[in-house]
Amino acid sequence: MLQNALDAILLMEGTSLTYFTGMKWWGGERLFVMVLPAKGKPFYVCPAFEEGRAREQIARAPDGQDADVRTWQEDESPYQRVAEGLKDHGLATSTLGIEETVRYVFSSGMAHASPQAKIASATPVTAGCRMIKSPHEIELMRLAAQVTLAAYKATYESLREGMTQDDVASLIHAAHAQLGFSGDADVQVAEYSALPHGSIQPQVIREGTILLIDGGCKVEGYCSDITRTFVLGKASDKMKSVFDVVHKAQSTALATAHPGLQCGAVDAAARKVITDAGYGPDYKYFTHRVGHGMGMDVHEWPYLVRGNTTLLAPHMTFSDEPGVYIRGEFGIRLEDDMHITENGAELFTPQSPSLEHPFDQA
Repeated sequence: MLQNALDAILLMEGTSLTYFTGMKWWGGERLFVMVLPAKGKPFYVCPAFEEGRAREQIARAPDGQDADVRTWQEDESPYQRVAEGLKDHGLATSTLGIEETVRYVFSSGMAHASPQAKIASATPVTAGCRMIKSPHEIELMRLAAQVTLAAYKATYESLREGMTQDDVASLIHAAHAQLGFSGDADVQVAEYSALPHGSIQPQVIREGTILLIDGGCKVEGYCSDITRTFVLGKASDKMKSVFDVVHKAQSTALATAHPGLQCGAVDAAARKVITDAGYGPDYKYFTHRVGHGMGMDVHEWPYLVRGNTTLLAPHMTFSDEPGVYIRGEFGIRLEDDMHITENGAELFTPQSPSLEHPFDQA
């Protein structure tokens, strides 16, 4: 934190609080915060009626038994409690980093109650820590990816003409459950696969139409995000041609990624493959970035997108998901999860080999 000129960071309910403390908190409009100084012990501000629940979770942390927990009643200002805590911990005139998911109503309230404190972004700390995974975190994500791919394969083997996208989504959920995990996927059929995040229109599977499934699960809080595109029956020559382009783009992104490279360069490499194949320029057919960071959240820092100068480092994890979307016809996206190694990058799951036999290598 000192390297980022922050004297403390403030966390509320959400992934970063869980990451740094192990706490799984929900509180809605009632303010619950942990303030973590660069030096010294944290303090907490909590609704008075929630103190028991809070202390139960805080007690699991090191030195949690004697934690500084400041409570506020329903008719009192929680922001005043934060201000008092900052003063008592010598942070009244500090630079306080606010975690990026904290809602404006809370950050504004704290700024007004602590006018001498400087409010800044805590993202360099929270994202900086979370984007580099430990070997254990990587193995949890690898397992999550493998579970999701197994659920997709079981679903594929159960498909029948006449099923709806909701039928397929239910099969994917059930397959994850059979494997012992909770997982889901969005399903898009035929021309609706050309909408990267799909449509709510009713869709029915027919012989020879494309299905695009995109989803994942969590293993001990760590995510997978896998997309497979395939055809029930025989694919057209155009579908096969586009699949080959997307497959090459995914492979190129994987081969390009290595420590020390800017994140944007991975997107550029995959986009060049697609543009050179006639599906350009820019975002005309490949309408989104090539990948996003992932971990405890499906989408988190950093992002493989044009203009991102963040340097890749070992143990970062990303989706690798190029796509080509032809409105009114079909879309094809292939997505696997990868991590940056000491010398390059590695996928957690094998790439899809074809539209007609998407799981032969799984």
